[in-house]
Amino acid sequence: MTEIGNFSSIISNLTTSVILLDSNLCAIYMNSSAEVLLGISAKRLAPKPVLQWLILNQKEQDLLRHALCDNHPYTIREAAITTVKGQELIIDYSVSPVDLENSVGLLLEMQGRDRLLRIEKEEELVERHATTRNLVRGMAHEIKNPLGGIRGAAQLLERQLPDESLKEYTSVIIDEADRLRDLVDKLLGPRSLPDLLPINVHSVLERVYTLSVAEVDNSIVFIKDYDPSIPDLLADSSQLIQAVLNLVRNAVQSLTESPVDSPRITIRTRTKRQVTMGNTRHKLACLIEIIDNGVGIDESIKKSMFFPMISGRADGSGLGLSISQFIVSQHAGLIECRSEPGNTVFSLWLPLYK
Repeated sequence: MTEIGNFSSIISNLTTSVILLDSNLCAIYMNSSAEVLLGISAKRLAPKPVLQWLILNQKEQDLLRHALCDNHPYTIREAAITTVKGQELIIDYSVSPVDLENSVGLLLEMQGRDRLLRIEKEEELVERHATTRNLVRGMAHEIKNPLGGIRGAAQLLERQLPDESLKEYTSVIIDEADRLRDLVDKLLGPRSLPDLLPINVHSVLERVYTLSVAEVDNSIVFIKDYDPSIPDLLADSSQLIQAVLNLVRNAVQSLTESPVDSPRITIRTRTKRQVTMGNTRHKLACLIEIIDNGVGIDESIKKSMFFPMISGRADGSGLGLSISQFIVSQHAGLIECRSEPGNTVFSLWLPLYK
């Protein structure tokens, strides 16, 4: 602390994480932002060299030692580090040699990039989804207009046909026109804006749970992990049921088509503070997670799976995830996904107005 001198109160309140290392690479000072970023107090880390509580790759370890020996500053962008608690972080950090009383030390300045990268990713996802929705809606309306004409003409032709056996062909035209119209309606998503009313999120999830358990006939174990303290949220109950049900059915289909030992789906709820969705930061948010232990999502469709008509299954319509994302976006929320073999998590975020 003596090396920081009279500026300690200013440095302690910086949003930049600041750590001062001595010649043995042990922390002799750490401001509060650094403690928050690393999730541990300075007192616990002080006796240990930095490389014991901050896992860097070999190149970055060598750079750190060379900076101390050669008095050479450097900066690393978007470095992947692991804290003593095993938390993986993406940070920008700078290392600068500084003169201490009887030796040379290092000043580390770190900025967490995880939140900024997440915001950028969310903004890109929202923008791409909105662009795709506008394209699909325009194309769907263009398709529906001639479909109505084809169907009407087939009905008129059916009335004029003298031979009843020929009406079989007009019936095929009418049925196929209706099928295409239904597909276009699904592409367009819900026809009305959500009717936002205060609802308990668990009443929605219980409805989804009841429907899902009935559909799988005990072939998959469902686990409920609810946080009962979540306050009511403003949502359209029927639309939210559809959005979550699509995610659960997606998990069911994954476990059914590629069977695993002890297939299970977990429905989990939590509250999270200071969550950014799109361009808005919310003090409190509801997190709904649909977790399955299936084989995971193919890498080739991970970035595009929320777009219409994108499906990892040969017989899939590719509309379920797109519709869910659209419904949730209408509620000012967002759906994210992370997937690896044995653990696929769809995270549905909704703002809470408490």
